Amino acid sequence: MTETIQVGLVGYGFASQVFHVPLIQATPGLTLAAVASSDAAKVTEALPGVVVEADPEALFARPEIDLVVIPTPNETHYPLARAALEAGKHVVVDKPFTLDLTEARALEALAEAQGKGLSVFHNRRWDSDFLTLEALLAEGSLGRVTRVESRFDRFRPEVRDRWRESPRPGGGIWYDLGPHLLDQALVLFGRPRAILLDLASRRDGARVDDEFTALLDYEGLSVELKAGTLVAEETPRWRLHGTRGSYVKFGLDPQEERLKAGDSPSPGWGLDAPGRLCLAAEASEPVSREHPSLPGDYLAYYQGVAAALRGEGPMPVSVEEAIAVMALLEAGLTSHRQRRWVSL
Repeated sequence: MTETIQVGLVGYGFASQVFHVPLIQATPGLTLAAVASSDAAKVTEALPGVVVEADPEALFARPEIDLVVIPTPNETHYPLARAALEAGKHVVVDKPFTLDLTEARALEALAEAQGKGLSVFHNRRWDSDFLTLEALLAEGSLGRVTRVESRFDRFRPEVRDRWRESPRPGGGIWYDLGPHLLDQALVLFGRPRAILLDLASRRDGARVDDEFTALLDYEGLSVELKAGTLVAEETPRWRLHGTRGSYVKFGLDPQEERLKAGDSPSPGWGLDAPGRLCLAAEASEPVSREHPSLPGDYLAYYQGVAAALRGEGPMPVSVEEAIAVMALLEAGLTSHRQRRWVSL
């Protein structure tokens, strides 16, 4: 595929407006050509010149559309992705890939049979702190890492009227933030031997889980993943300990907030605050210092998709990697229900 890739977007909710539209529009080689939405006036006002279809089926039927992006409620990912692939389109699905492994593997088989590209938007691989951690681990600065804590905390005491907080398939914080933290752990450390998950509903009026603690067991390494909605005081986003020292990072990557504010990706826009690196020197006490963060780059995801569709490399997130996340999500739910470690 050498010409401009024509993109069709399903839905125009929060994820579309904040993440996908600005990133697609900023990626050379991609053109947002059409949106499927029941609110044509809203889309036309924000995206003049973009075709609006009343339903996804009409979008999939448009012959000029090469790539379909699906940032819709989790329970719709599988049927919409299946329909798009059957219509002969390449597909990007927002995380989580599907609701379960059966659906995920069915899409993998369909994409292969159709000869179409399929990827999942695990954008937090391009968070500033995550890229910094990858570099630290690659250079071995911390020695052999023995313990990792990764947290994604918020203070949102009021339950909101939205699908993510409703008792429907794919609702709750485990399916919202769990895929981010699990995918990052898989990229950094590979598949764990077992998982132990505790889910809870802590807020007044909560109808789904709004807090979790997941423990991942590796040989010689323990990884703890946590997320909550009643955490008012700042907690470390990352805390790693190894045989040569420790790394601690507070604060979330700034790209989401900048996208919410209407900023477009530009040089330096993913710059984040430094973390703290504490390393042991020869025959002396460990020394703590600021460690600069590498710039985050969400644009790299869609640049990778465009390159893959031109035949210049693999998808930035492979189907196999997305299925590995689904396996952990599913095993975690089994662990919570049965109150035990679940081996993988």
